[in-house]
Parts: sequence; structure tokens; C-alpha cells
Amino acid sequence: MDLDQIRADFPMLSRQIKGRPLIYFDNACMSLRPQAVLTEIQRYYTEMSACAGRSNHRLARAVTEAVSAVRESVKNFIGAKLAEEIIFTRNTTEGINLVANSLELKAGETVLISDKEHNSNLVPWLKLQRTRGIKLAVVKSTPDNRFDQVRFEQALTQERPKLVSWVMTSNLDGVTNPIETITQLAHRAGALVMVDAAQSVPHQPVKVTELEVDFLAFSGHKMMGPSGIGGLYGKKTCLDKMEGFLVGGDTVVSTTYTDYQHLPLPEKFEAGLQDYAGIMGLGAAVDYLTKIGWDKLKSHESHLNQIISQGLREINGLKIIGPKDPKLRGSIVAFYLEGVDPHQIAALLDEAYGIMVRSGQHCVHSWFNDRGIQGSVRASSYFYNTEAEAVSLVEAVKAVRRMV
Repeated sequence: MDLDQIRADFPMLSRQIKGRPLIYFDNACMSLRPQAVLTEIQRYYTEMSACAGRSNHRLARAVTEAVSAVRESVKNFIGAKLAEEIIFTRNTTEGINLVANSLELKAGETVLISDKEHNSNLVPWLKLQRTRGIKLAVVKSTPDNRFDQVRFEQALTQERPKLVSWVMTSNLDGVTNPIETITQLAHRAGALVMVDAAQSVPHQPVKVTELEVDFLAFSGHKMMGPSGIGGLYGKKTCLDKMEGFLVGGDTVVSTTYTDYQHLPLPEKFEAGLQDYAGIMGLGAAVDYLTKIGWDKLKSHESHLNQIISQGLREINGLKIIGPKDPKLRGSIVAFYLEGVDPHQIAALLDEAYGIMVRSGQHCVHSWFNDRGIQGSVRASSYFYNTEAEAVSLVEAVKAVRRMV
């Protein structure tokens, strides 16, 4: 990859903090946007600021065509069979909530999850446990935070779940779970499979037909797209059986005072006026990411992880969460110093060195609380980060360690 050319595409990377170049290692929370995405967002507001699928004038037709084109691009990007299997949402959280509130889950039926789920794939099921009487069962990972197939198969046998809802790549430690294996085992046990792919779709090829999952949700803001746009894939056979979660304008063909007739897929799940600029920006992000090349991207991120992990391991008292091998942790290095507030470390990195990282429990409170760990500092890279930035991060953490 030509990193100089790539970095020139991202306006934020030209910023300086107190005379230092901005160093952004918070990509697992939100990635930066290239100019191509910003331009496409602006194009909507300057060239076709109208409603899709409602009015019949030329501006509305242009928006309708643009939205349809992006839906087709997303379909191809994640390997779905039909464009109508792609539902535009605000983010992964909304996609999972859509499934949780639209799928027929009865009292006593079980949803099976891992012990490393983001709150987006935990709280919706806890809510249904509280309000609808479903059962939520949690499968522990191995001691180094990897998928435990033995425990998973035991849980399938004991719990007989209606749904397995599993994270593909953990935002806690970057570990990617074997979703194809999980899906095969779950289907064999008679369960549907929902996948949280928020940290996967931006970093590796994800093909839903190869994984054979029933549902898969992702967010645009983690793959260079705008905030407030994401997607849910669902098999047509599953989506057709489900009632809409949000209903109202643009989800129905006609209404009376006593009944309604909903539209077919995907409109029946896309209530109200949509974020057309966000959808178009997402399309530009998909185009940009497609051109990078997955092999180059993954190799680069793994290389940066090795540099950071190796350097941090030289610091006394520092612990890295997850497997020891950096190759198993994708683009994420999460670490903590015993007895030191992770927010203090992150604040010092920001104020003294212009390095942006995440600190806290990363919406995986359940995992940290279960282990009595206060939180961690999470450095997460993307393809536009450099070796020099990785080295700067290590040296800055070493300097901060001498302060605290």
C-alpha cells in the first residue's frame, strides 16, 4: 500500500496537536473518513436533497437510484444473494435490536451468547429475559479469551437454543471467532444464528453466504462511513416471517383505520425517512475499502499489532488482554497497568503526545466486572496507521509509565 497517498485522502490526518501530528489509534470505536466519503455526503445535500421512493420528480428519482445502487454494492460487499436482504439501519446496535424485537422468541426459549459480547449484543437479550421471559445462556471463552468449542457444543446440547447470537471479532481484544464452525454447529442443533460483525466487516472479507449465517449486523462508522448508518443482513426466508420492529411511513402499501398492508423487503423494515446522505457515504466507503485489498490491509494491521505488542511487553506490570500471539488479535491491543486508572493513561497520551486511544470497559462491562478488572487502554489501528505511529505509541506509553 502507498501509505503516503492513502493518508493524503484523510483530512483529519493533516491535523496537528500542539505542534505534533495527530496520531489516531481509536479505530475500533470509530474510523476516520476519506475525502471520497465526505464528498459523497455533500453531493446528496447539494445535488439531490430530496426523499427517495416517495415523490416522482427528478431529484427524488436520483435519490432512489443512489440508494438502490448502494444497497447493491453492500450486497456484493458482504456476499449476500439478494439486495432486498440488506436492511439499512443506524448501526450494529439497531440491527441486533431489530432482530431481537422482530424475531418470534417465546418465554422459556434460549438465546446463547459468548462471555465477550458488546452491550449491543447483551442488553437486548437481557431486556427480553426481563420482559418476555426468554432465557439467556452465556458460554465462557478459554483462559486466553479464545472460542471454546467444547463448552459451546455442551451448551448447544444442554440449552437447545432458539438463537445463537455471537460476536465475530471482539472489540475487547481483537480475537476473531470461527463463525463458520459456530454456524454449522448451531444449525445442526436447530438454532438460528445472529452475528455481530461490527469489528469484522471493516477489517476482513465477510461473505454471509459462505458463513451461512441467518443474520449479520455491521456499522458504517467503523469502516470509514458516516455516523448513524449501518446495515443488517437477513436471509429472505427469515425476514419474510418477521414483523417490523419500527413501523409507520414508508413501511406500508396502504392503511385503513383497522388494518395495514406492509411493503415487501427491504422497505417493511426501513420506517420513515432514511439517512440518504449517510447511505451514499456508506457506498463511497465500500468502494474505497474494496480498492485497498484485504490481504494488504490485514498484513499491515497485523504488523502494527506486533510492533505495539512487542514494545508494550517490555513495560513492567503491563498486561495485554487476549492471546499472547499478536496475529490472533487483529488490529487491537488492549492493555492495563495494575493499580493505574486506564483513563489517566489515555488522558496523558492525548494531552502530552497527541495520541488518541480508548480507555474504560469498552461496552463490555460484563467481562471486566466478572474478572474484577477496572478497565483497559485500547489501541486499535487501521490501514492508514504507520510503523512510526506504532513506535511513537510504545514510547509514549513507556514515558507515561514513568509518570504514574
